[in-house]
Amino acid sequence: MITIRESTDIPGPFLHTKATSQFSSPNRGPHATQLEDCRSKAGRLDNFGSFSLQSRFLSSAIMATGRGLLPAVVLLSILLLPSILLASADGLVRIGLKKKPLDENDRLAARFVQDGSRSIARKHGFRLKNGEDVDIISLKNYMNAQYFGEVGIGSPSQKFSVIFDTGSSNLWVPSSKCYFSIACFFHSRYKSTRSSSYQKNGKSAAIHYGSGSISGFFSQDHVTVGGLVVKSQDFIEATREPSATFLVAKFDGILGLGFKEIAVGKAVPVWYNMVKQGLVKEPVFSFWFNRHADEGEGGEIVFGGVDPNHYKGEHTYVPVTQKGYWQFNMGDVLIGGESTGFCDGGCAAIADSGTSLIAGPTAIIAEINQKIGASGVVSQECKAVVAQYGQQILKMLMSETEPAKICSQIGLCTFDGTRGVSIDIESVVNENADASSGVQTNTVCGVCEMSVVWMQNQLRQNQTQERVLDYINGLCERLPSPMGESSVDCAAISAMPGVSFTIGNKTFELAAEQYILKVGEGAAAQCISGFTALDVPPPRGPLWILGDVFMGVYHTVFDYSNLRVGFAEAA
Repeated sequence: MITIRESTDIPGPFLHTKATSQFSSPNRGPHATQLEDCRSKAGRLDNFGSFSLQSRFLSSAIMATGRGLLPAVVLLSILLLPSILLASADGLVRIGLKKKPLDENDRLAARFVQDGSRSIARKHGFRLKNGEDVDIISLKNYMNAQYFGEVGIGSPSQKFSVIFDTGSSNLWVPSSKCYFSIACFFHSRYKSTRSSSYQKNGKSAAIHYGSGSISGFFSQDHVTVGGLVVKSQDFIEATREPSATFLVAKFDGILGLGFKEIAVGKAVPVWYNMVKQGLVKEPVFSFWFNRHADEGEGGEIVFGGVDPNHYKGEHTYVPVTQKGYWQFNMGDVLIGGESTGFCDGGCAAIADSGTSLIAGPTAIIAEINQKIGASGVVSQECKAVVAQYGQQILKMLMSETEPAKICSQIGLCTFDGTRGVSIDIESVVNENADASSGVQTNTVCGVCEMSVVWMQNQLRQNQTQERVLDYINGLCERLPSPMGESSVDCAAISAMPGVSFTIGNKTFELAAEQYILKVGEGAAAQCISGFTALDVPPPRGPLWILGDVFMGVYHTVFDYSNLRVGFAEAA
């Protein structure tokens, strides 16, 4: 077991932790090779937080004298042997995570990126058509990602700050051959000429995200993760990072921990090679996010098992239902203990460490926003549908018309049961949008389907028709922007309801203090909802993406050997 502590003495814009295991001093003396071999046998201690002071001191002494290597090695062993034996007792490898607080600059940048990436969103997945096999990676937005760790690539190791992302499967970092993207010049870049273990590949590669894309080519080299050296790992050298997301990002690259089925270029993921090369005790890794912003430690990812200090009680495990993402079945979603009714028949969910918020169907997100008083997008189409067809929908529901057929019977949908059709919010808020009749039809259909779900839920609570329609109009005013944020009153957090998710027949509740993100301090503080809208149609959806807001409250285990995901209350 190797404990990695955060580094607090590295200047500059990058978020670094003491996570790299291969390190070479820039001042290589005659005994440098012997010293590195010694470090390797002693647990590669030069990079392990609490041991770095001793190893640096000994390195300096040896390099300065040019003699006395053996006595120094003996002294090093005496000083550190008890710690080494203790650290390796449970066979776990820990990577310290650095937490970046949200700030107003990030929010402004996020809005800029969202406006600038609408064409990407249209091309790669925000406007989803019924029945498509959705590429969830294309929906990802890393702008508000907060947790980073450090890896090394090459021999000697070149350090990079990366997001450990369970929602993708490739490793990529900026390349020294990235000449025309400004983002590359603000981050660490991989230099193949400085690595003795580099192997040329050259095959082109591109990954499209919801807020940007990267492209480049594959290379092969050793990758250091904590105390582990993954040999001959394929990764992408990014030569183009055109999105503003990567320009302002605090991370250099992304290390995907998803399944090989979604790996671009059929590259074998880093995690697969860790298991194949026998580097971990068990084919299991786990995440613990420290949600206390006032504490220096951002969290930890543990390879090879779980740390019992990171959680309370027992984990609830659910099987992976579709390899690619860590996807599983989820039951009902409750607001203040009351059912929303949308996931009565089950919904799919993904545990995604690379997503900051919780993304879910617009119908439920709008309900949550209404209950917590969030300010979202005002949808005139939604209000128009309720005004023109609300009474008719109510009568059909009370006459026990099959809910899935209501919208098609009144002529607002082409097909029956198209729950999950995306709402084209952009055409609602952009007065200058030249929306086609097809897009308008899709918008109205989606609004109708949401209204049916909302009305069903209200009728179950024996509400009067007048109160039902008033409630639905209130929900219309809370429709959020796709993948956007909604603001709330910080002073009202204590009165907001809990939101619960049913996983494995167990209810996992989030209190308002846990799903509201605070930006800034004092009178200037702003609060944003931890929920955002994402509509994925059948057969892949309805879909929820449980990001850091959820995983911060519930310690998450990714069990590769048994193909399951586990959740327990985080300690």
